[in-house]
Amino acid sequence: MRKLFGTDGIRGVANVEITPELAYKVGRAAAYKLKSNGKNEIVIGRDTRISGDMIQSALTSGILSIGVDVVDVGIIPTPAIAYLTRYFNAIAGIVISASHNPGEFNGIKFFSSEGYKLPDEVEMKIEKLIENIDELDEFPTGGEIGKLRHDFNAVREYIDFIKSRFEMKLNGLKIVIDCGHGATLTVANQLFTEMGAEIFVYNDDYNGMDINDKCGSTNPKLTQDAVLKHGADIGLSFDGDGDRLIAVDEKGRIMDGDHFLAAVGTYMLNQGKLPNNTIVGTVMRNIGLCEYADKIGLNVLTTDVGDRYVLEKMIEGGYTLGGEQSGHFIFLQDNTTGDGILSALKLIETMIKEEKPLSELNDYMVTYPQVLRNAKVSNESKHRYSEDEVISEAISKFEEKFKNSGRVLIRPSGTEPLVRVMVEGKDIDLLEKESEALVKLIEERLN
Repeated sequence: MRKLFGTDGIRGVANVEITPELAYKVGRAAAYKLKSNGKNEIVIGRDTRISGDMIQSALTSGILSIGVDVVDVGIIPTPAIAYLTRYFNAIAGIVISASHNPGEFNGIKFFSSEGYKLPDEVEMKIEKLIENIDELDEFPTGGEIGKLRHDFNAVREYIDFIKSRFEMKLNGLKIVIDCGHGATLTVANQLFTEMGAEIFVYNDDYNGMDINDKCGSTNPKLTQDAVLKHGADIGLSFDGDGDRLIAVDEKGRIMDGDHFLAAVGTYMLNQGKLPNNTIVGTVMRNIGLCEYADKIGLNVLTTDVGDRYVLEKMIEGGYTLGGEQSGHFIFLQDNTTGDGILSALKLIETMIKEEKPLSELNDYMVTYPQVLRNAKVSNESKHRYSEDEVISEAISKFEEKFKNSGRVLIRPSGTEPLVRVMVEGKDIDLLEKESEALVKLIEERLN
């Protein structure tokens, strides 16, 4: 059973769960497990959280104490670390971020030397070593101690990499951008301006605690209003670490991950760029996406929730497009992880090539109502819902009730002390009632 690593690294409240002591241990354990004879650097970047410096200092100390060097690239989006790890030929990349979570949270997540998130078995080996860190007798001295260097050109390298993936210019396009007080603030303004767009940028500053606060991909209302105010062609809302995107069309309507996959998937299908005419989604995908896909001959494979599982399925089948309803999209021919900036440009490319406004692309599929609720339980209890006979019986009854017209999905959160309950169908009132009853039951049984 995992104690530290969730579906997206280690995450918790900074200085309570993610402490300097833990970060130091993580640094030592990871450097020891990942180091190799041919490479001796780990790339570290972070988002804008006030706790980032504290955690990075401790983490870096742990890595250096093993004799591994560190390249500090500063505040930069998560997908940039996936690219820069390959660019620097490093043994690993580390991001200090809690993604879409509030400012008091922080986290530590890893990329392999190839730019992919670490496999579960590698994370478990690191976690086991963290638990027994006092037994690690590795203390180099003198010139064998690791060295820290700062690379101030990393953002430029990432921007140039993204631009190299596209031949188009954005002249004549009006684009609203919400950086969410997060890591994309070091990239978005410069990149979209260089590509020729007229941009209206919001939340491109930070105080260390305002990341994701009533803004960004989890709160796109600001972007919706701004698109209408400026008469923009598209709005782009990024999350704190820049691996998610939620778009807004010119009518001020949200385009979630399912509609994104429908739009870009259709374009790539028509261009012959989808192996086996297939995209990859998760169990959270709306049944409306599947109905639309069936109509146009597009196959939708599903995985567990988490972009790491989407990526695994993509690599396994050689697929080029995958994503989540929440705004993670992976274009495997371009980068090895979810990339909000890259995804935004792929969507804009679809608009340009198809010569259609975003609203028309947004209407490709019809969304069935979904209700998502969270049952608050402890991290220790959240995996026990499937073992409780009363809960299992209630789920079976709900599934029978929604048979052929909807579905029920229960899953523990990978990063928070929650059990997520999702019901989907055509009757919103019934969905509200049934989901509320199930959440109440889960909280009663597991707390």
